[in-house]
Amino acid sequence: MPQHYRHLGEFSDWVAAAQQQQALWPMALPGPNTQARVREVLGFCNDDDAPQDVCIERQWQTDNADGLIGEEISWSVGFGPRTKAWLFKPAHANSPLPGILALHDHGGFKFYGKEKISTGPDAISPVLKRYHERYYGGRAYVNALAQEGFAVLVHDALMWGSRKFAFASIPKYIRDQSEAAKSSWQPTDDTPYEIAEYNAAATHHEHLVAKYANVLGSNLAGMVCHEDRIALNYLRSRTDIDSTRVGCIGLSGGGNRAAMLNATHNGIAAAVIVGLMSTYAALLDHNMSHTWMLFPNDWSRYGDWPDLAACRAPSPLLVQYDEEDDLFTPQGMRDAHIRLRNLFASTGQPDAYNGQFYPGPHKFDLIMQRAAFDWLKQKLSNHKSHFLR
Repeated sequence: MPQHYRHLGEFSDWVAAAQQQQALWPMALPGPNTQARVREVLGFCNDDDAPQDVCIERQWQTDNADGLIGEEISWSVGFGPRTKAWLFKPAHANSPLPGILALHDHGGFKFYGKEKISTGPDAISPVLKRYHERYYGGRAYVNALAQEGFAVLVHDALMWGSRKFAFASIPKYIRDQSEAAKSSWQPTDDTPYEIAEYNAAATHHEHLVAKYANVLGSNLAGMVCHEDRIALNYLRSRTDIDSTRVGCIGLSGGGNRAAMLNATHNGIAAAVIVGLMSTYAALLDHNMSHTWMLFPNDWSRYGDWPDLAACRAPSPLLVQYDEEDDLFTPQGMRDAHIRLRNLFASTGQPDAYNGQFYPGPHKFDLIMQRAAFDWLKQKLSNHKSHFLR
């Protein structure tokens, strides 16, 4: 008897039929061929990924003992509204610093982008404070990472913050669907109605944006990754950054983005993926409600998700897993961990991959942050000089 899938019901035999058509999730070994295949699958990889018309909008400095200099920067990616970003660095740094591109999560929360993981010059809203408490141990980890001696850039991705679609431009039928389902998203924690309403509509709108990306020759994963490469290229172009010591980090949708960015840009010297690692097979009949970014078109014919994450091995990779993460099965995470170990072992440098398992639900808490910060400092350190003098 074929395996029964609750999601598919009487179509459960579809899975076996698909596997008869071709092998699914074959192991794609690290190297140039797999890297090229990833770029082909993602699309939007045919230019130099350069930011256009970069502007420094404002600067500020915190006055605490571990003071930071902050900059608000904007640029154009060539279409749509300008991207806004914040850069943080230690106030007393006087030599080129290692850089980190911090990638905000998905979270079903598109009203804000960079603000979900960083604190800028303005007062933080209660809704963001609660978000930090739920997922990030009660703090904006970007600011804390900068205090460790890094220059950290965080930007709004396509569909979030400054790069979100105006509410009025979301088709009326999608807004009406969201309104009809408002009982499921009506704020119960004093979330402003405008924010809750937008996040609800944007959840449904992602499906439409993904269709447009496909029709326009790419996919949602490829479009977001394109903009992340633009941000990375801006960071590496700065004279206060050591372009040979640049990494990336993100939780959840940010971890999804970190995997794709690491796979498609050779300028990443170390990558951290938090709460976004599983085999595809373990998602079947469990949780297929993830963002479209986790499912780039056709990739399943060439490899599994861990293969994409490891395609630049032995470039250093840290993956942090939450053992009670309801987005993934424990078996799917363990299988991905084993697969990653094998992929890195195939390069002769198994220790370049580090998989860490933590108790608890989907999160990037203070203990996990401490481990990730220390790992990044080790991998991006310059043994000839200190980060700060």
